Amino acid sequence: MSFLTLTTERLILRAFTPGDLPDLVRLAGDWEIARTTTIPYPYSEEIACHWIATHGEAFKQRRAVTWAITHRGEGYFMGAIELRFLKQRHVAEMGYWVGVPYWGQGYTTEAARAVLAYGFGEAGLYRIQAQHFHTNPASGRVMQKIGMTYEGSRRAAVFRWEQYHDMLMYAILKPEYERQRTASEEENA
Repeated sequence: MSFLTLTTERLILRAFTPGDLPDLVRLAGDWEIARTTTIPYPYSEEIACHWIATHGEAFKQRRAVTWAITHRGEGYFMGAIELRFLKQRHVAEMGYWVGVPYWGQGYTTEAARAVLAYGFGEAGLYRIQAQHFHTNPASGRVMQKIGMTYEGSRRAAVFRWEQYHDMLMYAILKPEYERQRTASEEENA
């Protein structure tokens, strides 16, 4: 099974390469990323190499697909997005982050829409869910923009930086996704 590359208007989502390592360490190692995700801090080259090394086996065993988010025109690395397949049949959880220099430009939403299309298409999923720290409302806005519905809060679900964090859960089902896609196509026709 070969790795699937996804292309959008401005992005290419592809497998990680050794050339991504310096930018991965620099961007993921930013405190602003660490404080609202579960990414380790400080983020070292050793951690990055180990994480990248897990992608191939996870993909082969259909546990997860992890893409590097890169700029389509210039090819530079911007962040990561992943689908983790859960034990429940046809369910996956999406996780993502983009480097601080790329915040607020719609890149995460664009990448997430491509991953939804893959998930409900080729991957054969029925439900895709995502969650974010209550202190990261921008991530929740991405989930809302891609059509996910807020399902509730997992109170004090994560202990990080010497405090408990609530995790806010969103999800979208395949019929909802298809209705939204059809409505968008009709609107653009």
